[in-house]
Order: sequence, then C-alpha cells, then structure tokens
Amino acid sequence: MIHLAVEHIPGNRDPRPLWLWHNDPDANAHDADRLWRIYLRRFDIEHTFRFLKQALGMTRPRLRHPAQAELVIAAYTQLRLARPLAADLRRPWEKPLKPDALTPGRIRRCYPRIRRILGTPAKPPKATRPGPGRPPGRTTSPAPRYPVGKTRHGSVQ
Repeated sequence: MIHLAVEHIPGNRDPRPLWLWHNDPDANAHDADRLWRIYLRRFDIEHTFRFLKQALGMTRPRLRHPAQAELVIAAYTQLRLARPLAADLRRPWEKPLKPDALTPGRIRRCYPRIRRILGTPAKPPKATRPGPGRPPGRTTSPAPRYPVGKTRHGSVQ
C-alpha cells in the first residue's frame, strides 16, 4: 500500500489522503515514487480524452480499447486540420474569433460547408425512381419450361 498525503491543495480545500495499491513485494522507494507519478499522469490522460470527446460531441460512447481512443484523437486532429476551411459560424452570444483561433466546436458546426468544399470519395446515390423499362416495340418470348420428371401417385404410365 502506498499512502499519499499532500500539504496544500489549490482553492483552500482540505487535502484528503490517497491510497494506492501495488502488487510487488520487492518494490523499493524509487518504484513507489514512480507509481504515484504514473497515477497522476493517468488522471490527466483520462480527463484529456473526456474533453476531446466533449469537443467532438461524443459524450455517449464508452471507449474500452486503445484503438477506440486512437479514433478519438484522429477525429480531433482532423477538426484541427480543417480549421483553415471553416468559417466562424457563431451563436449570437459568442464573440467573433480569428480564423486561426477557431475552437473545435465551431469547426464542427461548419462541417457541412467543409464537406461541400472537400467533396466525398463515395459515388453519388442511385435514382429513387424505377428505370425507363423495356424500349417500346421490343418483345420477349416467355422463358422455356421443362418437365420436372415427377409423377402423381396412382397415375398409370
């Protein structure tokens, strides 16, 4: 067990002790020092992902694997890279921002415009109405029919 106690916390709050558990009987003082630093870094990383997900509007998905977290970072990076293409679509109560200072939320708001500029690699959708059909005056013969080789019960051959 590792007991962490701090003397002062910003904001005049009471510092509460923190207990960390580590399962290594041969741990030394250097390992204990490293462990509490790793714990603090983990706290920073978790909150960074929380804020990135909020900026992307992804507050409902639960990330369970590192690959999923990488997608969040990639999406956030794409928003940052799209900054030069975005216009400042602001709400009435928001202050105008310079183009190089747009927040990811404002860039996300401008995404339909960015998508029109960039285009899409997907093919255009198919028509929703049926095609013109067979040209007039062209006829077809019915499909040939073949006997299936079955006989009825009780029939005489």
